[in-house]
Amino acid sequence: MFRKPRISGRRALARVTMCIAVAFSLSSQPALTATAVPRVLIVRNDTGGMVGARVREIQALKAAGSRVQLKGKYCLSACTMYLGMQKVCVNPSTRFGFHGPSFYGRPLAPRDFERWSRVMASHYPEQLRSWFLREARYELNGYKNLKGSDLIRMGVPRC
Repeated sequence: MFRKPRISGRRALARVTMCIAVAFSLSSQPALTATAVPRVLIVRNDTGGMVGARVREIQALKAAGSRVQLKGKYCLSACTMYLGMQKVCVNPSTRFGFHGPSFYGRPLAPRDFERWSRVMASHYPEQLRSWFLREARYELNGYKNLKGSDLIRMGVPRC
């Protein structure tokens, strides 16, 4: 039996639109298969992308025991989620740009903001996670930047 949703109006439309956009973006991202997962992934100049798609990619890399080397000029947004992998290293001069979750630049409802902030933070080493939750997740119109050298001082291995 169909039940009427408890929310209505603009909020309902926004949630439906967000669910459709997330579902489409997740389904349109190529999933890594066991044969497509590289043993060493060298990341250069990555602007990020959808959090859900990056979570699945990281899961596949971890399952395959892959190493990730972050060596480009920049690693922004969802790219920074690689930092929580055990087999990761960074170039000291790479710029890492962090920001909070949004829906294509628009603020999320507080509950959704908290949920997606925690998903992102769960992919960071402890010291970086604390900083992200305290400061960077509130940046929605740009980036809070750290250099690879800052991350190395936080315990992330140097490439």
